[in-house]
Amino acid sequence: MHKRRPAEVLLTGWERRGSNTFTVSAHWPVAHTFYEPRCGVFDPLLFAETVRQSIPLLSHAAYEVPLGHQLIWEYFTYAVDPAAMRVQHRPAVVELRITCSDIVRRAARMAAITMDVEAFANGAPIGTARARFTSNPPAIYKRLRAGYADPVAAMAAAGRAAPPIPAAVVARERHTDVVLSAGDGPARWLLRTDTSHPVLFDHPVDHVPGMLLLEAARQSALARVSPAHARAVGFDSTFFQYVEFDAPCSIAAEPTLPDEQGRPRVDVVALQRGTVAFSCIVTLETHDHSPAAA
Repeated sequence: MHKRRPAEVLLTGWERRGSNTFTVSAHWPVAHTFYEPRCGVFDPLLFAETVRQSIPLLSHAAYEVPLGHQLIWEYFTYAVDPAAMRVQHRPAVVELRITCSDIVRRAARMAAITMDVEAFANGAPIGTARARFTSNPPAIYKRLRAGYADPVAAMAAAGRAAPPIPAAVVARERHTDVVLSAGDGPARWLLRTDTSHPVLFDHPVDHVPGMLLLEAARQSALARVSPAHARAVGFDSTFFQYVEFDAPCSIAAEPTLPDEQGRPRVDVVALQRGTVAFSCIVTLETHDHSPAAA
């Protein structure tokens, strides 16, 4: 799963259903140190992390990608139904039904693949996702990274994390879980990279993790709406280039047209060195509960 801490592994098993179809099983804990339930509903980004973990699982176990190859997102989308994600008194049993397509091979090894996911919790459908990613052997990845491939050196360049914006603004309870710091405008922030965070930085990495960028998109979208009365239920994200630790990365968020159901959406962009590195359309669902929801 590309995780160092066993407690952060959500997946429990997998089965091959066809040449490129699989079932992946997982469990969601009633409580999580970072992806916390809100208002009795599992955190939608817990679903995103479950899909993310299935990428290395199937890459290594089903498609024989060697350990040490780097798996990099090109795009990732998901949509969930919070009404089907209510927290019960026991961990949720989650099943991902995954179909793989558009497979590119290099020297008989998988080099790129698309995964389409249908997800179920305790037997009920909860959402869908699509992920496209590439697989790069160490030699190629080192050339691609042009001097940035050393995780220890890269993370050392991050320096000390900047002070976070108030946690309540982004529907968080702990300031240590805030991934935004003050920017140069009311709808602009700086990405806050706290490399000591035990979940977002479970192990050394040579660039800002994709899950951190998704969390930044979620937090900035909530900051543009009412964080106490909204949760992020859909993401449509594209990863254009690596976000590095040694330069500031600004996050801008602007409301855009609502979706077909009339739900608000926010267009989030991450810029580094004057270039768009990541973009995401975040779909929000408003609700009437008073505690902060994410």
